[in-house]
Amino acid sequence: MTIVYEVNLEIDREVAEAFRGWLRPHIDEMLTIDGFVGARWYERDGVGGATRVHWTVHYELEDQASLDAYVAEHADRMRGDGLDSFGGRFTASRRVLRLAARFTRAGVTD
Repeated sequence: MTIVYEVNLEIDREVAEAFRGWLRPHIDEMLTIDGFVGARWYERDGVGGATRVHWTVHYELEDQASLDAYVAEHADRMRGDGLDSFGGRFTASRRVLRLAARFTRAGVTD
């Protein structure tokens, strides 16, 4: 079962370009962790649009065991990297999504 680990970011506009420069290699590093198979980076609308930039990153993982291993072995370090560089200039929230069904024009495929 594919797992999506979603990270929602709100970044102060003044540091958004520097954060963008940091985030790309951060995503690349996340994809070197066992079980991570892909990522998608979205820009999104959000409250405070004049002062903050809103992004969402969806990391695709092979399974729950891969997510559990990430949380136990890597999460503190990976989260700390952003805090060390931009602490106080952004917020992050996270959630886990599990595919319940997939729909196409032809109907349900999963």
